[in-house]
Amino acid sequence: MKKFLAIVLCLLMVSALFACTANQGEQQGDEGLNIKVGFICLHDENSTYDLNFINAAKAACEKLGIKDYVIKTNIPEGQECYDTAADMADNGCKVIFADSFGHEDYMIMAAKEYPDVQFCHSTGTKAHTENLPNYHNAFAAIYEGRYLAGIAAGMKLKAMLDEGKITADQLKIGYVGAFTYEEVVSGYTSFFLGVRSIVPEVTMEVTFTGSWYDETAEKEGAMKLINNGCVLISQHADSMGAPSACESMGVPNVSYNGSTIKVGPNTYIISSRINWEPYYEYAITAAAEGKAIDVDWTGTIETGSVELTELNTAVAADGTQEAIDAAIAAMKAGTLHVFSTDAFTVNGEKLDSCLADVDTDEAFTPDTEVIKDGYFHESEFRSAPYFGLRIDGITLLNESY
Repeated sequence: MKKFLAIVLCLLMVSALFACTANQGEQQGDEGLNIKVGFICLHDENSTYDLNFINAAKAACEKLGIKDYVIKTNIPEGQECYDTAADMADNGCKVIFADSFGHEDYMIMAAKEYPDVQFCHSTGTKAHTENLPNYHNAFAAIYEGRYLAGIAAGMKLKAMLDEGKITADQLKIGYVGAFTYEEVVSGYTSFFLGVRSIVPEVTMEVTFTGSWYDETAEKEGAMKLINNGCVLISQHADSMGAPSACESMGVPNVSYNGSTIKVGPNTYIISSRINWEPYYEYAITAAAEGKAIDVDWTGTIETGSVELTELNTAVAADGTQEAIDAAIAAMKAGTLHVFSTDAFTVNGEKLDSCLADVDTDEAFTPDTEVIKDGYFHESEFRSAPYFGLRIDGITLLNESY
């Protein structure tokens, strides 16, 4: 009798194992998650910004074992985005991502029409006010990465000063920005504060191109800054325009979204970037398993979403990596806040209060108190940046964009 019961128990365990394996196969197929995924990109691989997304999409799908995915490039911030998203949904995509700020309204249109498909938009601002269960925003605390890259720039600037390559009255750097959106303002300000943590006397000029990707305008912008006396250049723009200008003029450069060492071997120092792979893995897995996706998801250094490229030691100053490592440790410990109110002033005044436009409306009405505990709380009330302050020490050369 005991032998018979043992056999029955064994058969039940085997049956349960096969049932579990079958259920898993419904989600993962033979080799990975059984789900079709779509990715919409503003430009193609020639844009450092879009290449960063494309690489992350491919890496995430490979890691999750997904072979059924589609990447559409050169999709403008207009009706074409909706058409592409709708076409992806009609062709079986269950989760669709878009990578550019201006794609948002068209992704929302698609989300309303396809309630059974998950739509995830990077850099957007409206998910927390739209209240659509299948529409989501994502960003990362990239201001921390830009601050760290600013430390590398500050170390280089200090070395140039100590070595007599520049004088104290030449401590001016430049920044090529795309638009005057909060994303760009937050980026150039955090970079500047990183530089100023090493060289307090530094000032910065910013010029805007009015485009996320315009190699000619970005190169011309960098040249304008260099001719104005800026001795180091960074940017929030997506082509090789600024890095190539810096290389031709022998001016140190800090880039964005990936290494530009190929065009600037003698001037490139480091780059900060958002690694989108952790978010893609999270959102795709949640969609495949029928689980909720965060309305606003913010990646951090801890999640592997905020990264620096490898330091170009041929150009960087001695001690740079150690300075960056110390700052990362302080960030993780909560003792270093990029937008500490002790680190900047506005019109000569230290701020103890600031209302930011978090719940974005057409009038961009400030609605949320974002300064507490001695610092500006960026990307905490929604994932996309909302730091729009014009702090002292930074001069904007044009604000028409």
